[in-house]
Amino acid sequence: MSEKRYRNIYYYKNYYLIFFDRLGPEAKKKFNWTLQLIQDIEIVPEKFFKHLADTSGLFEIRVEAGGNIYRVFSFFDKGQLIILINGFHKKTQKTPEKEIYLAEKLKKQYFDEKQQEK
Repeated sequence: MSEKRYRNIYYYKNYYLIFFDRLGPEAKKKFNWTLQLIQDIEIVPEKFFKHLADTSGLFEIRVEAGGNIYRVFSFFDKGQLIILINGFHKKTQKTPEKEIYLAEKLKKQYFDEKQQEK
């Protein structure tokens, strides 16, 4: 019996994987659980997956583990395909502008490369 996937997740280059490798075991487990949740349920609670206002369609995947808060930026491509990009350890209430800038830059780079492949 196969389960329905509402979304598929793709890692753009190695940005997410480098971030993930630096996490502790508890945070890795929580990220894996959260990504599975995002793929498998139709309506994902904002607690885990939230659109960022004032961006070009960026979303953040939100994880709390071991008293730490982590965020990974992502965006959609072709409907239900989620592209994961940069992640960071959130230490302040406000998301750092440099992280948003990097995410916007990586998103543009992704679509520019995709366009060149055609």
